[in-house]
Amino acid sequence: MSDKPLWEQYRTQIDALEARPINFDLERRHEYTTANGWNVDDYAADLPPEPPGPPLPNGSWEAGKTMLRDYKFPPPDLITGIFYPDRPLEQRVMLLRGRFLGLSFYFGVRIGAVIDMQREGAHGPEQVWGYNYQTLEGHFERGQIEFLLVKRLNTGAVLFEIHAFSQTGVIRNPFYAVGFKLFGRPLQKRFARDAMARMQQLVQQELTTGSTAAGPPIQAISSDAGAREKLDELEES
Repeated sequence: MSDKPLWEQYRTQIDALEARPINFDLERRHEYTTANGWNVDDYAADLPPEPPGPPLPNGSWEAGKTMLRDYKFPPPDLITGIFYPDRPLEQRVMLLRGRFLGLSFYFGVRIGAVIDMQREGAHGPEQVWGYNYQTLEGHFERGQIEFLLVKRLNTGAVLFEIHAFSQTGVIRNPFYAVGFKLFGRPLQKRFARDAMARMQQLVQQELTTGSTAAGPPIQAISSDAGAREKLDELEES
């Protein structure tokens, strides 16, 4: 097991993503509907509330921002985000390490937009912060997922929201293609469900103790054939 942080272990793979384009056409966003065969998802989970008014410096909304910015909220047994920690969020590319059928797979995504605004919601004005990322060529899926922290200023309610549109991409390996056809959609739903629960847990722990629990032990690059094949594809394409 290497003592280096993950971003140093995977530097070559992260760099290989820099020039890689997204694998769908953003100008056709209006066509990405369930009627056209796309998965469209919207989820929301309550975080500890705050008093009405702007977000508190040490409150639930700010704690959620930290978890979101550092990509701590995904379930680590399913997805790990690997990226250069010193780069601005809006310039971030991420190597996602996914676990599926006992193997490790590697996918590339790029931050498409950082959202920082006040908007008018169904319950009045809301303070919103978050970002979306988009899938790059070589990803098993194509689409975009958006993560938002929302505070309802009139009531103090704080929410974590996930909004996504996606469709299975081109999977050349027939074994992976069949497996993803069978399990891809359940894994998507599990990711959202577990990410919501983990965000609630991390924010509550931050508010209670001022620190988050250490994650699971970091593993070195997997030696299994599937993971190695996927890493080779990233370096070669």
